[in-house]
Amino acid sequence: MQSLASIRNAFERFLEWIVIALVGALTILIVLGAACRYLGASLVWYDETASIGLVWLTYYGSALAALKGAHIGFAGLVNAFPPRLRVAATIFSEACVFLFFGLLAWTGFEVLDVLAGDHMVSLPEVPLRLTQSSIPIGAVLFMIAEALRLPELLKAAAGEGFVDHEIEEALNAAEADRSQASGAALGRAVTGSAAP
Repeated sequence: MQSLASIRNAFERFLEWIVIALVGALTILIVLGAACRYLGASLVWYDETASIGLVWLTYYGSALAALKGAHIGFAGLVNAFPPRLRVAATIFSEACVFLFFGLLAWTGFEVLDVLAGDHMVSLPEVPLRLTQSSIPIGAVLFMIAEALRLPELLKAAAGEGFVDHEIEEALNAAEADRSQASGAALGRAVTGSAAP
């Protein structure tokens, strides 16, 4: 049986490829739409299709962000709690996330039933059930991402607390800038002292 880490890595790669494909498709669509509009031959389906693509990118991208822990959080606030309370707060938080996205998935599937037989206005051969499927599918993917991340969250809550990745990245960037500036100053000092 595969370890949870390898399942999580495979799921992450899967979501990354979906997001890459959507970004690539949207880029091509927007460039094509702008070029056709510039040439005076606007595509009638461009706006509606681009809007749907952006929605797909949002839902699938949010699942990827959830897996990476990149959504807005309150690490400093939760870290101020003692470990037992951090665990309880984490469980409560994750229960709220699962409840919300469970309701979103259920409602999304209900909406797909309502849309049976409806089609896009500009591309009548494309069913709305396909275009709106990103809502329930994205919600399910978000819940899978949260479930795969849950052991890591509980371990952090019970241990030293959560790391705020944005602050960590900012500190690492500042340290790299400082090292680079020190190296450049040292280089100037060495070069200047070697001059006659």
